Parts: sequence; structure tokens; C-alpha cells
Amino acid sequence: MLRLKPDRDGASPLRVLCLGCHSDDIEIGCGGTVLQLAAEHPGAVFDWVVFSASGVRAAEAASGARRFVDPARMERVVLKDFRDGYMPFAGAEIKDVFEELKREISPDIIFTHNRRDAHQDHRLIAELTWNSFRSHLILEYEIPKYDGDLGRPGAFSALSRETCERKVELILETFASQGGKHWFDRATFMALMRLRGMECDAPSGYAEAFYARKLLL
Repeated sequence: MLRLKPDRDGASPLRVLCLGCHSDDIEIGCGGTVLQLAAEHPGAVFDWVVFSASGVRAAEAASGARRFVDPARMERVVLKDFRDGYMPFAGAEIKDVFEELKREISPDIIFTHNRRDAHQDHRLIAELTWNSFRSHLILEYEIPKYDGDLGRPGAFSALSRETCERKVELILETFASQGGKHWFDRATFMALMRLRGMECDAPSGYAEAFYARKLLL
């Protein structure tokens, strides 16, 4: 049911569902782990859903999905255009998206937002993830921001420095529209992964961190 490391017998591919409110959330929150899973599980397939992506941000979201995961291994890329910052007021429509996903797929791993994130859109997506997928391995990623809401995650994905460098390179190249934000830079992203790598004693010194409410060992 809720496996720390999904058991694969070769009969079916590892299936990964990535959920993000905004166009760069998935890449920032779990991009390194996605790159690593894709490399370690050549048969893995991915589903990618972004809830607020319009205009240039939609183009960036589509590009991010293609650059982090080989398009041949992407089962679906869903880009919605819910208004940034107003998702709690469109909860019923967003719930419909989750209901459709639940009917169509049963992922082995789901990446989503942290339920205690300071951003209201992020919290809603986290809540609906758990409401919709009740017997799945769900890992809640973190997003650095002005609010200073970084906490104490207890699950870690150790990454090579090369994977971290690749993640950051892709983010900065793909999401050029965010370049004016003073926190949106290489130093921020590498620093957070370095901090989490220190906390879990990762061999390379780098890691991404997640909140895991339920794990079956």
C-alpha cells in the first residue's frame, strides 16, 4: 500500500504523479528526485499536472515537463488555468480534476505540496491530494519563499551534486519569466538542497526533503 520503496516485479512500470499549483513548483520542489527516478527506473512513466498555467507560464510549464522527463515516458501533461492565489475559491472545480485523475490512474508515488505551506493554493492542492488518493505513497515537497515557512521534513532523497546542478540549470533556463524575483536564483536552490543534504548525511552533501505522513515499511 504505502511503500517507502515501491516493489516492482517487472509486470508493470513504476508510475509517478507530479502535482503543482504553479508552473515551476514541481521542478523546484522535487525536480532532482524526478530526474533521479527517471534515471534509476528506465521503465517509469509520469503524469504531470499544473493547476495555474496560462500565457507564457503555460509555455514554461509545458517546457519544464518535457525537459525533466522524456516525453516518450510522459503519460499525460495537464495544464489548467486556475487563477493564481484564488484556488480555495475554485475548490469544487479543482476537486473535479482530482476526481478524474483518481478514476484514471493509481500512482506508485505522488509528489504534491506541503499541507502547512504558507501559500493558500499550495495547501488546497495538498489537502485534495490526500482526500483523493488515500492508499498511496504521497510525498509533500517544499517551496522556498518570502514567508519563511520551511519546516522540519522527515523524508529525504539523496541526490548527486550533478543531479542538483542539472535541476537548477533547467529551472533557470526554463522559467525565465521568474528571473526578476530576487530569491529565484542558483544560490537559493542549491543552498536548500545543501542544507537538506547535511541534515540527512547524504553522501554528496545534497538532497531534497519531503513530508511523509504515512509510510509502510
